[in-house]
Amino acid sequence: MLTHENLYTLEQYSRMRNAFRAKVMAHKKLRLVQLGDHASLHFEDRLTMQYQVQEMLRLERIFEHELIQEELDVYNPLIPDGRNWKATFMVEYPDVEERRQALAKLIGIEKAVYVQVADFARVTPIANEDLDRETTDKTSAVHFLRFELTQDMAAAAKRGAAIRAGIDHENYKVETTLAEPVRASLAGDLA
Repeated sequence: MLTHENLYTLEQYSRMRNAFRAKVMAHKKLRLVQLGDHASLHFEDRLTMQYQVQEMLRLERIFEHELIQEELDVYNPLIPDGRNWKATFMVEYPDVEERRQALAKLIGIEKAVYVQVADFARVTPIANEDLDRETTDKTSAVHFLRFELTQDMAAAAKRGAAIRAGIDHENYKVETTLAEPVRASLAGDLA
């Protein structure tokens, strides 16, 4: 969980922003899982959320204690708690019309995403706890997912077990085994 004490003042952040941003972008590469040509999971953690908060404070020029707390309240729930992974799931089609058509065919895709540690059962996510992100006509291009792991799954991941991620939707099927640097980064989230 992030607190006020973990954040830089606007002045401090202005001086160090470029270096901090470079550090976060390198870190994010270790937390990105590409799922085929049109979908990706961006696994969040304390550092990625600190960056989001700092950027929001900078963009909105927020320095009042209560308003900073509001930002913390929005982003803290996206930090994993040691027994889960939290991710931003994105459906990515650069062409607007192609994206519109795809999102209409991919209703429910966020519930078809999964992670799997070793030979344990697939874990499907709890999706969009903040608000519903689909209509009867289409799904959203962005979803927020939480994958709850059992103690045995977490222990296996920490011991180095393979981790796979995929989508099992009637109109989009893909599975990938996480590269070791990504696997290790995600295992580091677990208690």
